[in-house]
Amino acid sequence: MRRFLIIQPMTIFLVLLIISLTIIACTKNQEANVPATQNNMITDKLDQAEKYFTLHPAFPVAFALLRSDSLAQRESGKYNVDGDRLYYLVSNGPGKKRNEARLEAHRKYIDIQYVIAGTDTMGWKPLTGCSLVDSPYDSSKDIEFFADEPQTWTPVPAGSFAIFFPTDAHAPMVSDSTIHKVVLKIAVEE
Repeated sequence: MRRFLIIQPMTIFLVLLIISLTIIACTKNQEANVPATQNNMITDKLDQAEKYFTLHPAFPVAFALLRSDSLAQRESGKYNVDGDRLYYLVSNGPGKKRNEARLEAHRKYIDIQYVIAGTDTMGWKPLTGCSLVDSPYDSSKDIEFFADEPQTWTPVPAGSFAIFFPTDAHAPMVSDSTIHKVVLKIAVEE
């Protein structure tokens, strides 16, 4: 009987400690990954995708889709997953030169751009730093273009992804060779 009474408070203490540490870790992760305050684009390898699941409720499904073996065999085009809330575009073609790539931004969708083959050197700049509107926002296509220069250029090799929120302007498809990629479009939650 005494042993049970000694273990029970210790068990309660350990459970409370684990819960507290989990809450602290989640809070720090969410604070560190708040898209509106990020200072650079998010890039990583697909095997590290779990780190980003908390950024949007659809991210676990989106990254599971990217892990699908059949994705690389898809023809270029648009594929619906969950209507307008989640769909993806497959492209397979030649890259552009940096001076041909324009910064673009979206208001309704988050992009997860995953490179299947090749290397896509993607330009990035915070949307708040863009001042030279090249093409005004088109709500039917959810896109606007800027003539500003990217702040950074980041090579994203095969097996890696970049995440772009509405706070990010980005210039994708830059390469001296062919890029085979998938762009997941995930509706922003309001």
